[in-house]
Amino acid sequence: MRLQNQVAIITGATSGMGRATAVLFAKEGANVVVCGRNETRAKEVVAEIVAAGGNAIYILVDMSRLDGLDVIFDKTMETYGTVDILFNNAGMLSMTPLDKVDHREWEAVMNTNLNSALYLTQKVAPVMKAKGKGVIINTTSVAGYAAHYGFAGYTTSKHAMEGLTKSMAFELGPEIRANAIAPGAIHTGMVDSIGGPAAVQGMIDGCPLKRIGVPGDIATVALFLSTDDSSFITGQSIRVDGGYEV
Repeated sequence: MRLQNQVAIITGATSGMGRATAVLFAKEGANVVVCGRNETRAKEVVAEIVAAGGNAIYILVDMSRLDGLDVIFDKTMETYGTVDILFNNAGMLSMTPLDKVDHREWEAVMNTNLNSALYLTQKVAPVMKAKGKGVIINTTSVAGYAAHYGFAGYTTSKHAMEGLTKSMAFELGPEIRANAIAPGAIHTGMVDSIGGPAAVQGMIDGCPLKRIGVPGDIATVALFLSTDDSSFITGQSIRVDGGYEV
């Protein structure tokens, strides 16, 4: 129970890496705020947590629209009175080439993948500062290190998240630690949407470990970054990709 009685906000928590992290955090004693757009899936995550003896609530929010962020913070404070961990995990894929991406798609990607993390952090940081301790984790990507054709918006947002994580660590310490997780070959719905089985097999072939990662591989790293086991780690980005593109 390494997160006993702590309160964790997790965005993008209704599927994939966010869901796995929400379930794991609850098993470790955290009160989990499950944030996502799909009410059916949100209810399923909360039900799974409660059935296992944990505690969670869900908040429906579209992270591409920043007006929903107040709801996340206000409902968390109303329910639990504090926040200890913020996992900015919500993500939106953009597969439009640079010369064709329009301002609506660009704005939605930046809001979901980057801007929402900044504004949520601004809301929770004073609470964490006042209690003398807090953890922020951002989901970046291996796309935050290199570019690939047709992913201009996504790649840009993830490069920017790398910089934002460093700025958070630099400006919010010593009370708050901020780190990032950069997933690579993790089998999620987003990966399936890129190319299905062929894309998955390509990731396996290019991975030194000869397997594709699963959401739980991200959840365990998020747990490590949330505990005192990582008390001297801040401003870092941990690649969790099985050595893909090593």
